[in-house]
Amino acid sequence: MDAYNQTRSHHGQTGLGWSLVLLAFAQLITSLDFNIVYVALPELGARLGFTNQSLQWVVSAYALTFGGFLLLGGRAADLLGRRTMFIGALLIYALSSLLGGLATNSTLIIAARALQGMGGALLFPATLSLINTIFKEGTARNRALAVWGGAGASGLTLGSLLGGFLTQSFGWSSVFFVNVPLALIVVLGAIVAIPKDAAGSLSGRFDIAGAVTVTGGVTLLVFSLIQGPSYGWSAPLVLASDACAALLLLAFIAVEGRSREPLMPLRLFANRSLVTAMLITFIFMGTFSALPYFLTVLFQRVMGYDALQTGLAFLVPSLSIALGTQIGERLATKRGTQYTLMIGLIIGAAGTAILGRCIYPGGGYLVLVPGLIVAGIGQGMTWTGMWIAAAAGVDAKEQGVASGMASTSLQVGGAVGLAVLVAIAGSSFDGSAVGMSHLSIVEGTRNAIYGAAIGICVALVVALSARRSAE
Repeated sequence: MDAYNQTRSHHGQTGLGWSLVLLAFAQLITSLDFNIVYVALPELGARLGFTNQSLQWVVSAYALTFGGFLLLGGRAADLLGRRTMFIGALLIYALSSLLGGLATNSTLIIAARALQGMGGALLFPATLSLINTIFKEGTARNRALAVWGGAGASGLTLGSLLGGFLTQSFGWSSVFFVNVPLALIVVLGAIVAIPKDAAGSLSGRFDIAGAVTVTGGVTLLVFSLIQGPSYGWSAPLVLASDACAALLLLAFIAVEGRSREPLMPLRLFANRSLVTAMLITFIFMGTFSALPYFLTVLFQRVMGYDALQTGLAFLVPSLSIALGTQIGERLATKRGTQYTLMIGLIIGAAGTAILGRCIYPGGGYLVLVPGLIVAGIGQGMTWTGMWIAAAAGVDAKEQGVASGMASTSLQVGGAVGLAVLVAIAGSSFDGSAVGMSHLSIVEGTRNAIYGAAIGICVALVVALSARRSAE
């Protein structure tokens, strides 16, 4: 009996429905947390004594450990049990959120965010691989991924709104405390509703050498990409990080090629659908997902929005993304994954270009709405399509590591893309926008968004090439 049928026979359709609710809720929590913290940054920085230069570490500490531990988290889900890792990761997330809310200085909050990133790195591939093993490839999995993706988009909306409300009403610490009960609710539900890891399905030894080299290599690479814009790409620390990252990643490839039970089997790169998904997720995070960074600066520094108003401004694109995930699921079921990716990227590129065209001195929020809607729909369609592609043709026993590979591409792509777009926006453009005129911010934002549109077109070329190769 295969993994899918075994799960159904032991759990039933009703149980699978509740499992999907919990898995989607876990995705909502992680996306909720991202925007909650982002909106709360100004007050958090002022209360805990951050400088404009050090405040970025509230975001960077999370990104660093999240990106560095994703592949490790994916393989751990395969070897230690997806349900086990799902529950354990949520507990880490709850603990780190509690510590973050209790932090009294910048060092403690950065440490809490790093731990939170580690929890996210364990949670994301465990959640995704649970979906890909509980639901059979095809219509059932496509629908589950659309629900999961829609929950993430809803989390972005709720995070912006809830972050603004909590920050203004109860202070910055409340944006951390709110995660604790939410994570614990999912833990309790998972104990009851998530199918237990099948007896005898977990086998193999942990590739310690592979884990050390890839975690160290990716962490240093993400560190270099995060710090490059502020330290300078030729700074000794950045160059040293680049060199060490390259050496560790080369060592990782050598270790994996010789290992009997590798952390990341290199033969997975023969899966064309997975490789295409990895390339598209890399570009996706560096284009679509970088837009809120620039839009937040535009809303707060040019349009004068406070935290709550900024959250409300993101309501339109977040709802559009949620709609796009549902359209993407239906299109993937009827016309196939590659077709869905192409249409999603075409719509996304067009919407992003429209958005850039509507950013000009004196322009208000309403002129941005058409671009935000069209780009959001394209983003949602692409999001659903790329995760369907990442799971296609992968054995159930390796869904965790495949999820880790795709999500690592996503995270590294985010760091690369943001660094490139910040350079396009202007070397002095940063999240604080200190010392920049409104005109400079508007021009920098518009240039970055046009750069993102070009990047989305590159992803479209990748999708077209994959479709032609498959024919």
